[in-house]
Amino acid sequence: MRLYNTESRQKEEIVPLRDNQIRLYTCGPTVYNFAHIGNFRTYVFEDLLRRALKYFGFEVIQVQNITDIDDKTLAGAIHEKKKLREYTDPYAKAFFDDLNTLHIEPAEHYPHATDYIPQMIELIQKLVDRGLAYRGADESIYFSIHKFPGYGRLSHLNMDELKAGASRRVGTDEYDKENVSDFVLWKAYDYQRDGEIFWESPFGKGRPGWHIECSAMAMSLLGETIDIHVGGVDNMFPHHENEIAQSEGCSGKCFVKHWLHAEHLLVDHRKMSKSLGNFYTLRDLLKKGYTGTEVRMLLLSAHYRTQLNFTMEGLDAARTTRERLSDFVDRLKSITQKEKGGEMEGLIATSRNAFKDALADDLNISQAFAALFEYVRKVNQLCDNGKVGEEEAQTALRFLKELDRVLAIIPFERQELEIPQELTEALEKREEARKTKNWAEADKQRDVITAAGYLIEDTPSGPRLKKK
Repeated sequence: MRLYNTESRQKEEIVPLRDNQIRLYTCGPTVYNFAHIGNFRTYVFEDLLRRALKYFGFEVIQVQNITDIDDKTLAGAIHEKKKLREYTDPYAKAFFDDLNTLHIEPAEHYPHATDYIPQMIELIQKLVDRGLAYRGADESIYFSIHKFPGYGRLSHLNMDELKAGASRRVGTDEYDKENVSDFVLWKAYDYQRDGEIFWESPFGKGRPGWHIECSAMAMSLLGETIDIHVGGVDNMFPHHENEIAQSEGCSGKCFVKHWLHAEHLLVDHRKMSKSLGNFYTLRDLLKKGYTGTEVRMLLLSAHYRTQLNFTMEGLDAARTTRERLSDFVDRLKSITQKEKGGEMEGLIATSRNAFKDALADDLNISQAFAALFEYVRKVNQLCDNGKVGEEEAQTALRFLKELDRVLAIIPFERQELEIPQELTEALEKREEARKTKNWAEADKQRDVITAAGYLIEDTPSGPRLKKK
């Protein structure tokens, strides 16, 4: 399995540091609001990576952080006059609900930043003791980037062309990538900014900076060197660059062996923005009638290193694809003939190899989907020709479930729509009219059904309605 390493800018084979175990750190949500579909593009990609690693036989130990201390969470808690966890916990719960809706596998660890303050203080103290951090004029503790010679190696930024230097300090958690500056490790307490939210430390009252949080959680749970660290491309600088500097500044060891970054999500070819009216949470899409499977399918549809253009037409296409897969599953389940065609075993072997080759090549999801749908096409051809027996149909279904351990998009149990009562009655009237050869009445009831946005589909168990 070869994955693109952001730091080396080339595909590299995944070889675990310890036995067969991959220690994986994935950037999680900042719980100041509901996560949006741009966030979930990254989380779905991280899930694909996790599932693919397991498919290839690796043991995965995944940590996904819950950032509940930063400028945004504090501002929200103070604005609503709530304690920090009282403010953030509902958004954390919503995040886990959304993960479940999108069929994202649970990680082994979900550390909250608020539970790792002592570990953060310990790391900051080490950096101060080693001369890599200092107290600023505002009493906050800053990391001195000019004392870490490797700074910038992940993001490959041209430091000479950027505004740089230790004379400039950044006290905010996020800052413009045009700035290369000493960054805050511990923010000195400010009542106007922080209200009643602070922690005691050897550096005085205050709170940790955003960047030190991930280093503390990753190193505490996975060790000083981890196999793979993943996040969105927007985290590459400054967040991941700062993680490397402070982590390696403490340990003297390589922090991460392999870095992966997911590209941005666009909506209708534009950056997602509330002001443009193209900003969506998962809940917004569910209210429009789409399912978690359809959203997941669209979020998976482009390679993680290319920008993904999210559209409602794309969601409609995902719905059509889901229906196609559902019909295929139903067809296999309905086969009862005992005769064997004898071609299924070879077809599955060929399809499995194509699917594995695609995943092994930097998670080439387009080719993986192509392998799936070529398999569906060829099995349908065999079914059309009466060359699939009941036993082979069950074998074909088991192989689909094997692929779905990675993709998590195939509906093996059909979700029945809540059909309006008047349409159910229209379908019954149509069937009765057809039996009596009253074709005018049958056509009238069909038109009622189609005008409401439904189609009539004939199945082995009789006609049923489905959404257009």
